[in-house]
Amino acid sequence: MSLVGRKFPNITVDAMSEMGDDLRINILDEAVKNQQKVLLFWYPKDFTFVCPTELHAFQEALGEFEKRNTKVIGASCDTNEVHFAWLNTPKDNGGIEGVTYPILADTHRQLANALGIVDQDFDYDEEGNEHFTGSNVTYRATYLIDESGKIFHEAVNDMPLGRNVKEFMRLIDAYTHVQKHGEVCPANWEEGKEAMNADRNSTAAYLSKHLN
Repeated sequence: MSLVGRKFPNITVDAMSEMGDDLRINILDEAVKNQQKVLLFWYPKDFTFVCPTELHAFQEALGEFEKRNTKVIGASCDTNEVHFAWLNTPKDNGGIEGVTYPILADTHRQLANALGIVDQDFDYDEEGNEHFTGSNVTYRATYLIDESGKIFHEAVNDMPLGRNVKEFMRLIDAYTHVQKHGEVCPANWEEGKEAMNADRNSTAAYLSKHLN
């Protein structure tokens, strides 16, 4: 079931800072109390293959998210100790040295299970006995949360599929435009392009102007 339009779960989770400090982070509080948007992205495991490319990609774009009053937070089900070891591993050895945003350590999977993003499949043998067959790690899930704590975008990728970081900037820009101007944003809208009013006349005029 989609969580878009709902409040983000009010769950506090352990986390690791880039300085090696143990933190406790509540995503809902980060948004509401600090009056900022939050981009929370989940990845399967530390010390893997696609994952470091994504963490470095979000780091490279961190300044652009900060311009949009958006805090970036990573998350997996690894422990803080494993996060710390990965943060101290150089890029050329598959590490994430240089990443400066916090990373959740949802080792009990309380938040991940509340979001429904853990790979937990089960199978049954001929005698009806249940066997766990999942990896018990999260998919590549991404949540955009607004200043009221409401989720306005969610996406879940299968584990082999890395994300397009620029698309999240576009979505934040579009949502911010809606917040500020009350207009809606058509397909492929980008900052600076024409938006529309939410009525048939505006839609017809836009289609006639841009798609003929």
